[in-house]
Amino acid sequence: MNFVILLTGVLFIAAGFGIPITARASEDENKPDKSKLGRVLTIIGMLIVIMSSSFAIIPTGYTGVRTTFGQISSKTVQNGFNWKVPFVQGISKVNNKQQDITFEDKVWAETTERTSIFYKNVTVTYQINPEKSAWIYANVSDYKDNLVSSSLVASAIKSSSKTLSDANATNRSKIEPLVMQNVQSSLDEKYGKDIVVVNKVVISDADFEDSYNKAIAEKQQAQLDSEKQSIVNQKNVDKAKADAEAKLTAADAESKANKKLERSLTDRVLKNAYIDKWNGQMPDVVTSKDGSIMMDVGK
Repeated sequence: MNFVILLTGVLFIAAGFGIPITARASEDENKPDKSKLGRVLTIIGMLIVIMSSSFAIIPTGYTGVRTTFGQISSKTVQNGFNWKVPFVQGISKVNNKQQDITFEDKVWAETTERTSIFYKNVTVTYQINPEKSAWIYANVSDYKDNLVSSSLVASAIKSSSKTLSDANATNRSKIEPLVMQNVQSSLDEKYGKDIVVVNKVVISDADFEDSYNKAIAEKQQAQLDSEKQSIVNQKNVDKAKADAEAKLTAADAESKANKKLERSLTDRVLKNAYIDKWNGQMPDVVTSKDGSIMMDVGK
C-alpha cells in the first residue's frame, strides 16, 4: 500500500513538472498560464510522498519494530495501522507465526551402547514471542536464518540420542520429544526463557551405519536359522518320544496278553490243544521228564 501511494505521489510530481514545460514549449500567450497548476500538482505529489512514509501497516501474525535514526525501540509495535515520523523512523515486520526450519544434512550421534547412528531431514517448528520481537531484532544478528541454528539442533540431537538404547534410538516417539526438549532448553539458555518457543520436532530419517545394519541382519538370520533348527530338533524329539511310547505301549500290551495267556493254559487246555492238533502220528523223539535226555524212537 505504501508503494502505491508513493508511486501516486511521484506521478503527481512528474505531472507538476511536466505541465509548465509543455506550456513554455507551446508559447501561446492566449492560453491560460499552466505554471500554477504544475506547482499545485507538484505540492500535492510531495505531500503524497510524505504521507506514504508516515505510516506502516503490520498484518496479523506479525509485530513491528520501530527504529529512529537506526536506534531500535524496546517497545514492540502491535499489528494494524501505525504512524511514524516520515524519513526519520522506520517500522520493520517480525514474523510471530509458527515457522519451520529444516536441516537436511546428516547428524551423527551415538546410543547408550556407543553405536553410531545418524539423523537426517530434521524439521523444527518454532515461534517468536510477540512481546520479545524488539529484543530479537536488536540482539540476534540475521535472526531469520540464525535464530535456530544447525549447530544448536545437532547438539540437542546428540545429547538426546546418548540417553537411548539401540532399540529406542530410531523410535520417533522416543527421540523426537527428547530432541524438542533439549532444543527448547538450549534456546532458553542462549536467549532467555519464553523468547523462542519450540512447538514440534520431526525427524524424517534415522538409521545406523552400514556395518551395524549388516551385523544386525546377520544376527537376525542366525537367530532365525537357530529357531528353525530348534523347531526341527523338537519335532525329532517329539517323534522319537512318540515312537518310544508306542513301542512301550505295544510291549506292555503284549506282556499283559502273555500273562493272560499263561494263566489260561491249564493242563486240560493243553491236552485238548494237543489232541486237536495231533495228526495221528506217534512222536519220533521223546525227552526225559526234566528235559535233560532226548531219545529218537521213530525207528
